[in-house]
Amino acid sequence: MSTVQPRLTEHDARNADSSGSLPLAGFRIVEFGQYIAVPGAAQVLLDQGATVVKVEPPGGEACRNLAGLGPAMFNAYNRGKRMVELDLAAEADRPRALALVSDADVVLSNLKPGALERYGLSPREIHRRNPSAVILTLSGFGEEGHLSRRPGLDIAAQAESGIMWVTGSAGDEPQRVGFTVVDAASAMAAAQAVTAALLQRSRTGRGTHIRISLWDVALHLQAAGWMDWLLTGDEPVRKGNGQPSAAPAADVVRVRDGYVVISAYMPRPWQALCDAIDRPDIAADPRFATSTDRARHRPALHAALAAALAELDREEVVNRLSSVGVVVGSIRDYPDAFRARTSSPGSVFLKAPGDGPVTHLVGSPFMWDGVAPHPHPPRPLGADTALLDLDPSELWREAAAPLVTKKEES
Repeated sequence: MSTVQPRLTEHDARNADSSGSLPLAGFRIVEFGQYIAVPGAAQVLLDQGATVVKVEPPGGEACRNLAGLGPAMFNAYNRGKRMVELDLAAEADRPRALALVSDADVVLSNLKPGALERYGLSPREIHRRNPSAVILTLSGFGEEGHLSRRPGLDIAAQAESGIMWVTGSAGDEPQRVGFTVVDAASAMAAAQAVTAALLQRSRTGRGTHIRISLWDVALHLQAAGWMDWLLTGDEPVRKGNGQPSAAPAADVVRVRDGYVVISAYMPRPWQALCDAIDRPDIAADPRFATSTDRARHRPALHAALAAALAELDREEVVNRLSSVGVVVGSIRDYPDAFRARTSSPGSVFLKAPGDGPVTHLVGSPFMWDGVAPHPHPPRPLGADTALLDLDPSELWREAAAPLVTKKEES
């Protein structure tokens, strides 16, 4: 059996020769990003080994100066990037931006639709100078049509996609998901699309232009719900915890020190649950004979399980039920979840360098052959703008050099 060997571009051959141990070592990313989705995508690519140069406007991207969650968002999605400050609206800075993207493997942007074109950085112009570039532009509601000019933030995508309509308790007002779920999912979707495009480029030698919208990501996140409606015509409604036709399925039960969530709606796990808590009477109750019966009598089911588990704490419930194959989770607040995860190996939480007030940063959720992301905090605005004065090969070589923390320098 013959195998097709990828045809490497000049960029890919250079990257394949990189001595880095991570899969994207040697790949060059330019980011025109703000907030979460595109900075988050660039962060994932960086954690997989790529070199990222982030272009910020004068004064810095929005999150640098945003009150509230601004510092949290900036620290979460900008670890270890090279930071350059350019005024894309100024004629003097546009050639520097063009020179930067002309030797990049990937260009990422979530500027408003049309902004790259106004700055002379349209995908067409980038591809004219750099045909092998992978370009990804992310918008709120697409780049064409009457909705394209609307401001596109996570909450708008949650609202317009149906996510808020199905989130919350029955009879209550629609609720947003408790974090920026669409932004976070869009970051992962964008990163996956970029890596797929780089694989395609290794075979064809050509770059591509990828378009992603928050709205489409929000719709795709609910693919099963959409298919249920398309197949049955039954419109989903807010129902809070639990599934409407099965129980216990994502059902929340109170225990001695808080809450657990349990899914054991199939016959074998249901019987295992009742056996593990020494309550054969619950299993024998005709109201709970089948998953459908249990869903029909959900309040009585909750009362029975809560009474059976009232003297047990969350850890004991989780250990007892997990040991017999029942899906169960302890419902934790942030401090509790942090303690639980940092006490286990391979945690997504990275120990921050130095002795500053922030003890940990949040890394990407993967390791490559035991190599975890390096916990470099975001660099100051314009810290690497001087790189733009170098010729392209030297610029990217310097950008890829290991960062040194202040503690390491001393």
